[in-house]
This record gives sequence, C-alpha cells and structure tokens, in this order.
Amino acid sequence: MDAVCAAPSAWRNPRILGWPAAPAIPNVAAMTHFSAPGEGPELDTKDARITVKVAAEHTGDAYEVFEVDAPRGPSVPPHAEPWAKAFYVLHGRITVYVDGELHDLGPGASISIPAGAVNTFTVHTSSAQFLAVSLTGGMGRFFREVDRSAAERIPEIAGRHGIELAS
Repeated sequence: MDAVCAAPSAWRNPRILGWPAAPAIPNVAAMTHFSAPGEGPELDTKDARITVKVAAEHTGDAYEVFEVDAPRGPSVPPHAEPWAKAFYVLHGRITVYVDGELHDLGPGASISIPAGAVNTFTVHTSSAQFLAVSLTGGMGRFFREVDRSAAERIPEIAGRHGIELAS
C-alpha cells in the first residue's frame, strides 16, 4: 500500500497553527442519488410537468436537475430569477428568450441562462421535453410551492422566491 494512502488523516490534511481548519469533506455516499427512468417526484407548475431527477438535498443545495415536459405554446411570462440555469432539449423544439434575444433549440441543443437574465420559453411542437439544471435549490423550492398553490397565487409566490416578473 502506498505510504500516502496509509497515512493518518492528519498527514493528508495537516493543520497549520493560526490557519482555519479545512472544510469538512462531504459524505459522498450520503449525497449519491440514483433516479431511474420514470422515477422522481412530479410537480405541476401550471405550464409544464416537472419531474425532479436530482433534488437539492442530494447535492448539498449546490444544484438540481429537472425533467420538464411542456405542451405546445408559451410558458411563463418573461421573468428573472436569482439563480443560473441551463436547458438541454431531449425532444421537440423550443424558442428560449434571454435578455432580448431568441434562441431556437431542438434535440441535443442547450443554453445557459445567467442569474438575473430576463427569460422565458415557447414550445413549437406538440410538446417538448428538456432537462433543466439550476444552481442552488431555489428553483425546486419555487416549483414545490407552485405545485401546491392556485395559479393566481404564482406572482406572489414568485416574489417570495426572488423572481421578478418582467413588465
């Protein structure tokens, strides 16, 4: 066995007097999460069905992954949220609006949307399925609250989650 591998943890992560302790190493086994096809909590956001594939609790609130199934037509009004996100299209065609620019996405296309950018999407085929990845657990918390609420409460809920609806 290599001497480095056999060394006590203090040797691998030495403590220097006067320096703060190194951050704790996360328990990787506790954060590992498997989601099989067709599995995951489903949420109704009134304009799409969202399947949670990787929730914030599985990533230490670093990111989340959602499978989005949306019908033809426009989705939410243009808005800006305090987290960055990205879309990766699995099937169908969508146009994504980001800060005044339109981007046409089909299967295999992706787009990243920075935090604070005004954005929305429109589905041009009978339906579209895409992955949405968001930094932090904010998007999931918002989706969960919308799922349990009436559509007319969405603007109020959005405000509580730091989402600004564009005028």
